[in-house]
Amino acid sequence: MLGRSCVLSVVVLLVTLSSVVLWAAKEFVPPKVANANTYPSKDVRPSEKVTVAVDVYNTAPKDDIFVTHYSQEGILPVLLIISNDGDQPITLKEMRAQLVTARRTKLEALDVDDVFRRVAHIQGSSNPRSVGPITLPGGNKNKKAQQQYDEIMRAHFAAEAVEPHTTRSGFLFFDIEDVNQPVAGAHIYLTGVRDNSGNELMYFEIPVIASNAAGPGGQ
Repeated sequence: MLGRSCVLSVVVLLVTLSSVVLWAAKEFVPPKVANANTYPSKDVRPSEKVTVAVDVYNTAPKDDIFVTHYSQEGILPVLLIISNDGDQPITLKEMRAQLVTARRTKLEALDVDDVFRRVAHIQGSSNPRSVGPITLPGGNKNKKAQQQYDEIMRAHFAAEAVEPHTTRSGFLFFDIEDVNQPVAGAHIYLTGVRDNSGNELMYFEIPVIASNAAGPGGQ
């Protein structure tokens, strides 16, 4: 008969192996989005026929779409949805996103590399391997870090334009570690959106409403 300590060791091993298998099997799938007008957290510009909305993904079950638990890493994922209902494209190459909390703390959206360095806990390695511009610890054995990087690349908002009668979406990531009350009463400001003639549209101000975690229609 197996001793109690032996049985416990077997259970721990099985749980660990199961976690590894589940991690390897899970894959990020971008959420389906509707027109930005259908979200409760939005800024509508009827004259320009452009609407910008945000949707917070920091609690279950919505954040289950991610492989990485960003909230545990002090990062807030916010889905950005931009709908262009006009007849001319808008450009986003110079777009800038900033989260301003109720206490006036200003947070710039992180780029892909900054998000990856945080979640992968990169501290150097004697056997490094490059993924994109980042050097991974653990060499070729670091499958988890590779999957994290791939997820961030697929998730982050990367559109450089929104064509007429089209909606584009993707995630913004904000560093909220040690930030008091980062969501309630916060706003996201979007600047650098330009029309087809190169004229910058007035900045967008979108309230971050916690209840909008239900998605389109607030359901």
